[in-house]
Amino acid sequence: YPNPFNPVTKIKFDIPEESEVKLRIYDLLGKELTTLLDQFIKSGTYEINFRPHNLSSGNYFYQLLVYKKSKLIYTKTNKLQIIK
Repeated sequence: YPNPFNPVTKIKFDIPEESEVKLRIYDLLGKELTTLLDQFIKSGTYEINFRPHNLSSGNYFYQLLVYKKSKLIYTKTNKLQIIK
């Protein structure tokens, strides 16, 4: 939110219980461009600001991965559109 965006967007998500969470940005070919979050966090609602300083206009994806005891329990992928 917002999408498309320039120069910043917020990625908001809820974590129902303490978990290891990874939030990554990918290009259209599936190449990982950056990791915005990779840590163990408590339950709650989170909002991560994404500022794509080095990325050109275009379509990208973010993927949220949630692990419990090293086992993947949830994944979500959404499209991002950057307009400069």
